[in-house]
Amino acid sequence: MSQEIIWAITMPIIALLIPLSMGAMLIWGERRLLAVWQARRGPNRVGPFGLLQVVADAVKMFFKEDWIPPFADKKVFVLAPAIIITTILLNFSLIPWTPDLVVFDSSVGLLIFFALSSLGSYSIALAGWSSQNKYALLGSMRSIGQMVAYEVFMGLSLMGVVIQSGSFRLIDIVNAQTNVWNIIPQFIGFSVFYIAALAETHRLPFDLPEAESELVAGFHSEYSGLKFGMFFVGEYMGISLMCAMMTLLFFGGWHGPIGPDIFWFMIKTCLLIASFILLRASLPRPRVDQLIVFGWRWLLPLSILNLMITAVVVLL
Repeated sequence: MSQEIIWAITMPIIALLIPLSMGAMLIWGERRLLAVWQARRGPNRVGPFGLLQVVADAVKMFFKEDWIPPFADKKVFVLAPAIIITTILLNFSLIPWTPDLVVFDSSVGLLIFFALSSLGSYSIALAGWSSQNKYALLGSMRSIGQMVAYEVFMGLSLMGVVIQSGSFRLIDIVNAQTNVWNIIPQFIGFSVFYIAALAETHRLPFDLPEAESELVAGFHSEYSGLKFGMFFVGEYMGISLMCAMMTLLFFGGWHGPIGPDIFWFMIKTCLLIASFILLRASLPRPRVDQLIVFGWRWLLPLSILNLMITAVVVLL
C-alpha cells in the first residue's frame, strides 16, 4: 500500500517535470539547430556546447524588473500568462508516456485535449486586451482568428483516427497502431493536423500574431520579466505538446522496432520538434488573408474528405 501511495505522488511530479524540462531544453536546442541550418555559430560560450545558456537566461529573467504598465488592467494582465502555462500542463497530464506513466487516463482524453487547447486562446486574447496597447490588441485579434479557424481543421483531421481506433482514449489509440502506424492510412489527416499545429503554436510560417516587423512583439509587447518568460516557455511547451500528440496519434506512441518503451516515444517527439524548427529556418511568412484562405479553402475540404474516406473504408 505504501508503494502505491508513493507511486501515486511521484508519477504526477515526474510526468509534469518532463514537459518543463523539454520546454527549457528546446530553447537551447532550437538555437543550436538554427545555427547549423543557417551556417553560423549558436550558443557556445556558457558551459559545454552552450548548455548553460538556458540557465543564464533564466537567472537573468528572474532578476529583471517585473513591470506592469500603469494603463493596463492589472488583474487580467497578471492572469493572462498563468492561463497558458496552466492549460498546457493540464494537457500534458493526459499524455501517456508509457501505458503505466500517465497522470490522468480518461476515456475521452482526446476531447479534453481539444477543450484545454481552446482555453489557451483566452490567455492571448486577455493579454492583448488588458495591455491597452494597439500592437498587442492587433496581435491578439490575429491570434484568435488564426487559432479558432485552425482548431476546426485540427479536430476534423483526427476524426479519422478516432473512427479507426474506435475510441477517444489515447492509450487505446496507441494500442490500435501495434501493427500499422496511423501515418500510413491517415496521411491526409496527419498533414492537416501538422499544419494546424504550426498555426496553433504560432510557429513560422504562421507566426503572424507576433510578427516583429509589423507588431513589435504582438500580444506580449508590454510584458517583461517572469510574465514574459511564462509566455516564452509556454510557446516551447506547446510545441512539445503538439509533437507528443502527433507521436501518439500517428506514429505509434511508445511502440518501436525493439519492443515498447518511452525511449521510442521521446525519439519520435524530438524528430517532430526538429521538423518544426527546420520550417522556421526555411519558410517565409504569408499574409494574414493568405493564411485564413488557405485554411478554409484547402484544409477544411481535405479534412472532410479524409473523414469520409475513412468512414467508407471502415464500413466496407
